[in-house]
Amino acid sequence: MTRQAPPRVLTVAGSDSGGGAGIQADLKAMLALGVHGMSVVTAVTAQNSLGVQGAWELPVEAVRAQYRSVVDDIGVQAVKTGMLASAELVEAVAELLAGTDAPVVVDPVGVSKHGDSLLAASALESVRTKLLPTATVATPNLDEVAQLTGVLVRNETDLRRAADGLLALGPRWALIKGGHLAGDAVDLLTDGTAEHWLRAPRHDNRHTHGTGCTLASAVAAGLARGRDVPEAVSAAKTYVTGAIAAGFALGGGIGPVDHAWELHRPDR
Repeated sequence: MTRQAPPRVLTVAGSDSGGGAGIQADLKAMLALGVHGMSVVTAVTAQNSLGVQGAWELPVEAVRAQYRSVVDDIGVQAVKTGMLASAELVEAVAELLAGTDAPVVVDPVGVSKHGDSLLAASALESVRTKLLPTATVATPNLDEVAQLTGVLVRNETDLRRAADGLLALGPRWALIKGGHLAGDAVDLLTDGTAEHWLRAPRHDNRHTHGTGCTLASAVAAGLARGRDVPEAVSAAKTYVTGAIAAGFALGGGIGPVDHAWELHRPDR
């Protein structure tokens, strides 16, 4: 008997040759969460635990062809975006998303874990005006929300101002990730009316490469499985918290989170 296909999620992002973030992290998270992951590669990076040594964006026509190839034949139940590199790629992807009937999770990737730029400064306005209005959920970290809105978040109260600034750019929901604040790891999810504060203990583990990609992919997986936004984000937060706790050393720098942490639990 042929098995019915699982929900399908498409990631539109850059490749991380070290396997900790980007397309590689997205597909690992999607597999762990029971959906079929598919990919549109927007850029190739030479990247390891120490940083990004080089990055090369793909031509717009290659990105568009990958997207149409997957969506027109296989179909999607959710799309997640990550590294888009340039204004031209941002605008092309935004146009594709606007014509796709599926929830969209936008991770507005600006810099890598090591501080390397992954988005041209000239592309910021395209992210604001073209990409964010297509988003069901936008998931910036504090550096990214400051780039996009000008709001500097120094405490939990500032998370509300950051969310308001992001929602003004068009996404239906804003998930402001407060992981860089002191204390517990707290995120704010809001659509401008309802607020959901998501808290988790902070784990003493420096190996957190790929956290943002993994969270956005987990949210997309939840949406593809039919969860509403608050349910999908809450489940994603739980999954990523476990992945961070199980993050492991790799190479000479910052290692990745463990996407398969639930398989490695001692009680399994």
